Amino acid sequence: MLRFAKAHAYGNDFLYVEKSLVQNVALVPLARAMCDRHTGIGADGLILYAPSPEGASMTLLNADGSPAEVSGNGLRGLAALLLRNTDRADVTIGTAAGDKRLSRIERRGSRHTFRAAMGAPSDVRQVSLMAGGETLSTVILGMGNPQCVVLGPLPDEARFRRLGPALEHHSKFPEGTNVEFAMVESPERVRILIWERGCGPTLSSGTGSCAAAVAAAAFGGASREVEIVAPGGSQRVEWLADSVYLTGWAEVVCEGDWLADGD
Repeated sequence: MLRFAKAHAYGNDFLYVEKSLVQNVALVPLARAMCDRHTGIGADGLILYAPSPEGASMTLLNADGSPAEVSGNGLRGLAALLLRNTDRADVTIGTAAGDKRLSRIERRGSRHTFRAAMGAPSDVRQVSLMAGGETLSTVILGMGNPQCVVLGPLPDEARFRRLGPALEHHSKFPEGTNVEFAMVESPERVRILIWERGCGPTLSSGTGSCAAAVAAAAFGGASREVEIVAPGGSQRVEWLADSVYLTGWAEVVCEGDWLADGD
């Protein structure tokens, strides 16, 4: 029996388990079993965390069991879990992509809104890639994790499902990449579709929203402070001199006990 919590941000959902409870557990099959939407609890990823005086450290496994460096929405879900019974506003969460500081700016019922310093983007550049039978102009960058953004009109469902996995597993990205299709609707508003590494289509992505905002500002005519609209809802991204800041909400939706062994 394994105690867990579940939280989501705009439909991007995660399971949370304290690291101390899984010291002798095979984590890859556990993540796959718990995240399965038919035979498990269902989630886009499993986050293992260890509380600390500053907040916590976390390790993220995607739904397929593969490791990921960081998740903006996963960070907010963990912050909501850590702060739900306290008036404390600030928390620092250690990740494989460095420490991330989140400040709670509003609490409304079970929803906690945070502004998170996600760090500066790295190695932002345009690259032409052949994928899914097309030659695509992409923007690749790091947001603590690998990102590939395709600027332009959003693809229909068939094209999205063809290009998403083709880009995720492209030889340009030996460890895979997250993929966003981003359409600049105005300088202040960008609409996206997300194909997440190790998961597939997701309703939202925090780091993906940041990556889309950076790509749209650098090469698509968008402002450096912009609303990013995903299928699950809108988040605010500010690309400032010191960091990219992500603002949005998360909520804890349930707690329970995992009874299966995950083998």
